[in-house]
Amino acid sequence: MHFISGNQIQLLRSGIEYFPALEHAIDHAQHDIYIQTYIYEADEIGTRIGNAMINAVNRGVSVYLLIDGFGSKTLPKPYIESLESAGVNVMVYRQKISPWTFKKNRLRRLHQKVAVIDGIVAFVGGINIIDDHNVPHQTAPRIDYAVRVQGALLPTISNNVKKLWQRLAWLHFHSKPVLTPGTHAPVHSTKESIKAAFVTRDNILHRRDIEAAYLKAIHSAKHEIMIANAYFIPGRRFRKALVSAAKRGVKVKLLLQGRKEYFLMFATHAFYHVFLKNGIEIYEYRKSFMHSKVAVIDQEWATVGSSNIDPFSLFLAREANIIVKDKHFATTLHQDILTAIHDGAYEIKVNDWAKGNIAKRFLSWVAYGLVRLFLGIIGYADQH
Repeated sequence: MHFISGNQIQLLRSGIEYFPALEHAIDHAQHDIYIQTYIYEADEIGTRIGNAMINAVNRGVSVYLLIDGFGSKTLPKPYIESLESAGVNVMVYRQKISPWTFKKNRLRRLHQKVAVIDGIVAFVGGINIIDDHNVPHQTAPRIDYAVRVQGALLPTISNNVKKLWQRLAWLHFHSKPVLTPGTHAPVHSTKESIKAAFVTRDNILHRRDIEAAYLKAIHSAKHEIMIANAYFIPGRRFRKALVSAAKRGVKVKLLLQGRKEYFLMFATHAFYHVFLKNGIEIYEYRKSFMHSKVAVIDQEWATVGSSNIDPFSLFLAREANIIVKDKHFATTLHQDILTAIHDGAYEIKVNDWAKGNIAKRFLSWVAYGLVRLFLGIIGYADQH
């Protein structure tokens, strides 16, 4: 992990701030646009971003869209064909989803959400190309985060994104030429001079980088650790690090998703008792679906990205996070998480959890047993 100074980093709260910023950048692109996303839906937001990409192509801009085969499996083929016929280069990452087998290579998905425009502005975070209101049985919008990045970190992000496209284009025998890595204009440090790092997780050279960044920050924490994470099934080392921090007097707060989309999410409850009895505060966000993947430590260190704290993100998927060392940015994110806790979360109390929730505790161990079985089948049980 290499921190680089000289960046301007803007926090974007959910789609209401992210999509206008992304669309504006696309509308002003002059050379090339690269977008990577796990989910792409042809709803109102997907159509808006799609139209912006088509308009960019009509201006002579090269556009490259990379979507995941599983996350975007419901994206209609005619819509993909309409993008391609308009000149947008579209590739699908691991199109064979193999839902009834546990083949590791097909479980390794493109979960990162990164966009790079002209090599001079980038977006990194957890927000897919889908309307915030496109949620099951919900009227309240989904909450999540992304960041807009300009400055000295751009070559690192841009090269990562372009190299992945080139590698996949070669594997897919893609006939259309792609641009070589690099930027189209000199990238200068910005006046804010924020220090940040672009951290990825893949299955070759960066298998544990995101987890290692979290653990290093947790081990160094002095005052407070605040984590807001949608799918939270931490491994043994992560759990021990949090408990150890709480025992040495660090205030640890977890904001987790209270609305369960999948049965295996109940595995999160398996750790509630040990966390609560060691003084770790747990809040469940129940106002709407929370897909946040962020953390703030000592209001100096912060991360925003696509990586959950679960086996899928930490052992299998391609992920990307921005890590920021800046008091102002960290304080802004910290306050936003506190607002989410106050406005839509319910605190889990240690006595209430111990005396009640019998059904939830039973389901949690069933779900966690299935997670362990799954990890054993794919060869990662010991790591978790």
